[in-house]
Amino acid sequence: MITTVNLAVLLLSLSFCRGLKHNYIDDYEVVEVEEEDQDRDLVFQPSKHGSLWPLPQKVQISDVSFKLMGSSFKIVDARQSSAGPSCSLLQDAYRRYYEYMFGSAKRQQPYKSKRTGPTELTELQVWITSPDSECDGYPSVTSNESYELSVDQPFAVLKAPTVWGALHGLETFSQLVYEDEYGTKSINSTQINDFPRFAHRGILLDTSRHFLPVKVILANLETMAMNKINVFHWHIVDDPSFPYLSRTFPQLSRQGAYHPYTHVYTPADVKMVIEWARLRGIRVIPEFDTPGHTQSWGKGQADLLTPCYSGAKPSGTFGPVNPILNTTYDFMKLFFGEISTVFPDAYVHLGGDEVDFTCWKSNPDIQKFMEQQGFGDDYSKLESFYIQKLLEIVTATKKGYMIWQEVFDNGVKLKPDTLIHVWKGNQQQYQNEMANITSSGYQTLLSTPWYLNRISYGQDWRGHYKADPQDFEGTEAQKKLVIGGEACLWGEYVDATNLTPRLWPRASAVAERLWSAKDVTDINDAFNRLSMHRCRMVDRGIPAEPLFSSFCPREYKGI
Repeated sequence: MITTVNLAVLLLSLSFCRGLKHNYIDDYEVVEVEEEDQDRDLVFQPSKHGSLWPLPQKVQISDVSFKLMGSSFKIVDARQSSAGPSCSLLQDAYRRYYEYMFGSAKRQQPYKSKRTGPTELTELQVWITSPDSECDGYPSVTSNESYELSVDQPFAVLKAPTVWGALHGLETFSQLVYEDEYGTKSINSTQINDFPRFAHRGILLDTSRHFLPVKVILANLETMAMNKINVFHWHIVDDPSFPYLSRTFPQLSRQGAYHPYTHVYTPADVKMVIEWARLRGIRVIPEFDTPGHTQSWGKGQADLLTPCYSGAKPSGTFGPVNPILNTTYDFMKLFFGEISTVFPDAYVHLGGDEVDFTCWKSNPDIQKFMEQQGFGDDYSKLESFYIQKLLEIVTATKKGYMIWQEVFDNGVKLKPDTLIHVWKGNQQQYQNEMANITSSGYQTLLSTPWYLNRISYGQDWRGHYKADPQDFEGTEAQKKLVIGGEACLWGEYVDATNLTPRLWPRASAVAERLWSAKDVTDINDAFNRLSMHRCRMVDRGIPAEPLFSSFCPREYKGI
């Protein structure tokens, strides 16, 4: 309905012209967008759902509108709420969303003249209904993120079992607010009942290939909350650098980081990221990938990596983690013991992907060990030997674990609650992989179609929007084992200068796929709402890139 839409944003008439034939890229092959999609120009038209993103499960917006004034509007705890003024998480959120809606300027004097326009809405009451609001806890994969929002007289009410649902409801309320050409803010009478389709809705950021300043990570956590993303998968270390400053093994970052002082995440930095995320309902899952992707580890930890040989002599280079030494497992026990105390989430990502066997094959000590163990020439058995011992170490720390799909593919014995992360193959291959994993009874999440570091000319967000993690041959019981997915932004060509615009609003397409109902697939309606949502992010200071030729009422002002 036109009255539900910010009138200024209605000016966002996007003029389109026919362009080049566009492709989007999946993991291994170029997939042509359907001819019909290539030739059809998406023309901006106001959506009946305004600028809501991701689209709630159930929403009814009427033509009745109420005026909102920054001088009188308040967000308060409902009298019945189990969370009161002592819940700093909610109090911080109230201030944050007030500023999103009205700006950070000082409140004006109360409006005293006789009102002639629509009735004024002066209050949003937030009611946490469960006895335990979880205000002081951390979000988890089992958190209740549902909420109900009623915008009507005499006041709006946001009901949620826990603070995690309330945070999402505050974001939705802020998205319902619109203004006319004179700056007057309004909101329409609305009823929303909402909950996420998937429990795990993540974004992976890579801080090894390029160091990302804490400020950039925090800004993107802020943006994740605007899109109801609830997992920050922190791929914190890899071959190029080891920026994590370990209290137990400080030499790892001293030798392995790009710079031991300027390009590291101190314990205070990590604590800040985790708390900033918690206040926005976001889990932080760290990834410490082994036995491959560990070149930076070896710079600060002697004998951790396998010496490679050229003929009968060491070549001076090193391969994956050395799986045959007891000292390797002594190190891992201490290191992951530390990780289990630093990161409060119930899960840690252990990687396990892309292990190159060349160095192991060249090493005479490894060859001898293979013979003793009866592994023959099957080095995947050696990899499984290492992974199995690592999983036992991590299990002892009371953590669950996520692993890349190769660990499952290689037949490693896994705990029933293992989360298997699918990232390889084209559409048919990853769908077959999802079917195989779930038929074995394991939970899984998908990333293959959402590698956002792969870019192409045109509106590649449409391909991301159309991918669905439950689109594979399987029973309903199998489909229920899919807990969600993650958009990944690997860092070979990404640092603080281009990360945010490359990520947003393309990741927003993934966010709606993982939150909204399965039948929310109208690409035209998505374009209309996403165009406005992108402008809202820009208005909030996020340099989200445009979808196509367009303008925003308030353009990005730069740094």
